[in-house]
Amino acid sequence: MIALWIVLGIVAILILFIVGAYNSLVRLRNQVKNAFAQIDVQLKRRHDLIPNLIETVKGYMVHERETLTKITEARSNAMNANTVSEKAQTEGVLSGLMGKLQVAVEAYPDLKANTNFLALQEELTSTENKLSFARQSYNDQVLNYNNKTQVFPSNVIAGMFGFKQGDFFEIADVAEKEVPKVKF
Repeated sequence: MIALWIVLGIVAILILFIVGAYNSLVRLRNQVKNAFAQIDVQLKRRHDLIPNLIETVKGYMVHERETLTKITEARSNAMNANTVSEKAQTEGVLSGLMGKLQVAVEAYPDLKANTNFLALQEELTSTENKLSFARQSYNDQVLNYNNKTQVFPSNVIAGMFGFKQGDFFEIADVAEKEVPKVKF
């Protein structure tokens, strides 16, 4: 009789462990999804600001039409990206082009003094900062989730229930990570 109670106790503890580990994995996976949704909010804001910025810049920057066209194309590609890696890649390209635009703006003193441009530039800077924080938060959540899916014994539960590792939001190309240089 005592052996039966011991076996039942061990089974109950095992069930409680499995339920606890499963619920923990679900919570972490949902935190990753939430963090990615926060990135999407900031990306949408960024994507909404870019056309206004380009329209403001167009009148001044006659010679930089190619840059403006590339930014518009990159924005479209970024908006159509679906996976984390696609978004990271397309957003990296867009960030690089936006940096080139900021460098080009330096050659147009009238544009730099335009109040509409200054307001849009401030909004874009604010959005870029929020986006940077959202990316960091997302990557932190992915790290926690991935750790939980890889560490024993929760990795056994993760494998049993099909929990897959999350992708980090990384800028893929080293050239895209470089800060544009302003030269006069």
